[in-house]
Amino acid sequence: MNREFTFTIKSICLDENYHPSDNTRITTNFANLARGDSRQENLRNALKMIDNSFNALAHWDNPKGDRYSVELEIVSVDMDIESRGQAFPSIEILKTNIVDHKTNERIEGIVGNNFSSYVRDYDFSVLLLDHNKNKPGFSIPNNFGELHGKLFKYFVNSNEYKQHFSKPPVICLSVSDNKTYHRTENQHPVLGFEYQPNDSSLTEQYFKKMGLQVRYFMPPNSVAPLAFYFVGDLLNDYTNLELISTISTMGTFQRIYRPEIYNANAVAGKCYQPNLKNSDHSLTQIVYDREERGQLAIEQGKFAQEHFIKPYQSILENWSAQYALIIPK
Repeated sequence: MNREFTFTIKSICLDENYHPSDNTRITTNFANLARGDSRQENLRNALKMIDNSFNALAHWDNPKGDRYSVELEIVSVDMDIESRGQAFPSIEILKTNIVDHKTNERIEGIVGNNFSSYVRDYDFSVLLLDHNKNKPGFSIPNNFGELHGKLFKYFVNSNEYKQHFSKPPVICLSVSDNKTYHRTENQHPVLGFEYQPNDSSLTEQYFKKMGLQVRYFMPPNSVAPLAFYFVGDLLNDYTNLELISTISTMGTFQRIYRPEIYNANAVAGKCYQPNLKNSDHSLTQIVYDREERGQLAIEQGKFAQEHFIKPYQSILENWSAQYALIIPK
């Protein structure tokens, strides 16, 4: 079969001098930090929080808590349809790298972490909203997330992905505020106590179509569980340092973006329901505009509709049907 899609993978260092490119989704967590008058201070503070969190978790042979630092790469994936030379910004993810200052070794971390996608913005902020407009109750459109899921699996199984990354992605998100989570007796030395939700969420179902399963863990020094989306065996396919790089990075972002949950003053108990209206929380010293982010998601969903979904609709439908049987489930 001909390859309808080819991928170009580019990366840029996420440090205090980072400026979002014109193609970056500005709702992306790190891009939102890197805007405005406080951009450099925001980035510097966030990166310091990540390093401090990493060293607190990787405490063995680390008496001063300064052995490691985390370097972040923003990985941007452009997709060219039928080799027309018209690249569409497909997804953006983060890659962690670990610097061991004791051994002067640079250790590869995990790719994934944060996940941004124009097509996902279209699905949730355009398609889903339009489907439920002026209708009683809430329902999900037929084949919701099918195209996005197949595109993601096609990318992860592509030669381009395998040439750049040695392991499948792990994506780390916030828990859902309309679910209840129960702590189990399963405890991992780095990931912490495992929690199980009372019900499946729309996000879980969406990521399942991307070939990702989910487990919920509350790491040491955290106050709420995180959702880890992955392929394979999360606990055995990745080293402790790799897992810590994801926990420290995404735990820091969640403390900034979801302080009501992840910077709460009370630790989640055996039965936990996240609450975005929780007033008993602390704010970080980092400026973040959550309302603007929600508005921009709609704009970016419409961008995907105009520049990807509509002009390539017949190609996408044929590709989706053609590849349905050979893309790994």
